[in-house]
Amino acid sequence: MASGGELINNKQVIFKNFVEGFPKESDMEVKTSSISLKVEEGSNAVVVKNLYLSCDPYMRNRMTQSDQETNDPEFIPFTPGSPLEGFGVAKVVDSGHPNYKKGDLIWGMVKWEEYSLIENPQLFKIHHADVPLSHYTGILGMPGITAWAGFYEVCSPKKGEKVYISAASGAVGQLVGQFAKLMGCYVVGSAGSKEKVDLLKNKFGFDDAFNYKEEHDLDAALKRCFPEGIDIYFENVGGKMLDAVLLNMRLRGRIAACGMISQYNLHQPEGVYNLMNIVGKRIRMEGLMAFDYFPQYAKFLDVVLPFVREKKVVYVEDIAEGIESAPAALVGLFSGRNVGKQVVAVAKE
Repeated sequence: MASGGELINNKQVIFKNFVEGFPKESDMEVKTSSISLKVEEGSNAVVVKNLYLSCDPYMRNRMTQSDQETNDPEFIPFTPGSPLEGFGVAKVVDSGHPNYKKGDLIWGMVKWEEYSLIENPQLFKIHHADVPLSHYTGILGMPGITAWAGFYEVCSPKKGEKVYISAASGAVGQLVGQFAKLMGCYVVGSAGSKEKVDLLKNKFGFDDAFNYKEEHDLDAALKRCFPEGIDIYFENVGGKMLDAVLLNMRLRGRIAACGMISQYNLHQPEGVYNLMNIVGKRIRMEGLMAFDYFPQYAKFLDVVLPFVREKKVVYVEDIAEGIESAPAALVGLFSGRNVGKQVVAVAKE
């Protein structure tokens, strides 16, 4: 715990109460509390100054009250009256932990506030600061590991295969598409605006892309883009999109189920009707959670860091300035307001 030392003001984004339907900015409020920047003598805790906060779709799950017991950090509900928490980039201000010292740059789970006291820190130290620190909320953080593990480990891709990615301009999708292109795959993505479709084709190098909001028949859209069918589907959307994809998968196709953002705000999830295709086409569909692959973080960096440094992969971020902008930035994910990875810049280093 923090003890002693001068107390300073600490702005926090407080979660007010559990949410039904689409989250609103009014479900959160920015309040000012106080915090000591010193940890108690003998404590293993650290105090960090938060620099960047990551807005991620999975956070919607944590806004819902749940009767199910879970130890998975992506599904433990937020506590009403307390700050939200999520992945962030921070600088250690004081430490009682032998693995962290003052001045260390870290990324990991932090509270949505200017300064955080972390009692049992399980944080990644940032050893490579020659790339933008905000990248550790995205391409070099949880979304990057998700894209890398989902594509390479779950989907076992081969050169020349046909890859489809939904929500393809987001934090994970934009990376999966570029990884697939580097492997020599044919890549198509879908997104929700002309601007995002242009980004997929002209910045990320996708072979084709379409605006799902302009397609009245998703099955027909996929048949137009994949006349020979889909080998790999990176699933970020669920619902009607998944149903249409199942009709277009090839024999022994693979589906990496990363998320299903179309379902998060529904009172009653949509049914999926074409599941028998999994049997007839011998499709393998596997869910993945980034946490399962954190022990392989060094292996991930060995692959992806050179891509970043050599500009073989580009990464688009949508940065909101100031902790006061955090509620709007998070809510905007669910209407597609962001272009690229949504980040909140809290402070300069």
